[in-house]
Amino acid sequence: MTSAEKRGLLIVFSGPAGSGKGTVLADLLRDDSYRYSVSATTRAPRPGEVNGKNYHFLTREEFEARVSRGEMLEYTEYCGNYYGTPKKEAEEVLAMGKNLLLEIEVEGAYNVKRAYPEAVMIMLLPPSYAVQEARLRGRGTETEQKILERLARTRAEVPAVVDYDYVVYNREGEANQAALDIRAIVRAETLAVRRNADAAEKYFEQ
Repeated sequence: MTSAEKRGLLIVFSGPAGSGKGTVLADLLRDDSYRYSVSATTRAPRPGEVNGKNYHFLTREEFEARVSRGEMLEYTEYCGNYYGTPKKEAEEVLAMGKNLLLEIEVEGAYNVKRAYPEAVMIMLLPPSYAVQEARLRGRGTETEQKILERLARTRAEVPAVVDYDYVVYNREGEANQAALDIRAIVRAETLAVRRNADAAEKYFEQ
């Protein structure tokens, strides 16, 4: 079966601030078999952000209209703004046989899993909470209040890892190993019997 005939995997990728999601995702995206899902949001663009690349920037009215038309795979409201995954683009990528990476928060991950039970849920974590805090403070780009907010969110969301399929640790200087671990997970998932229920039938066709 060619990649055009076999659907790609929908991979839900979550992790707290400081887990190194951007670095690991960049490593994965060097492989042509992966695509990144560009989310839609109603928040204003930040300096340097490009519409259609970083996010699809929509008005609140546009976003709600898309939701009412069933055009969002999942969506959530956070800090007064909507964030969501456009369904049409996601389906097109999966139909091409490419693996779609959705970088979303825990609430969004649950929404995806309800709509797509076959989705693979992976949580990326720093080696420990102490390491995460050190990374956030080491950035020197956020206020103390913002750091405390991110750490509080971590305490609320990381326990949800028990609902995920896999946990991957991004240890210091080993982002490439974390990406290799994710590739191994994806390879195993493509060979899972539940995704190849017609294996015996195809075996005897040859």
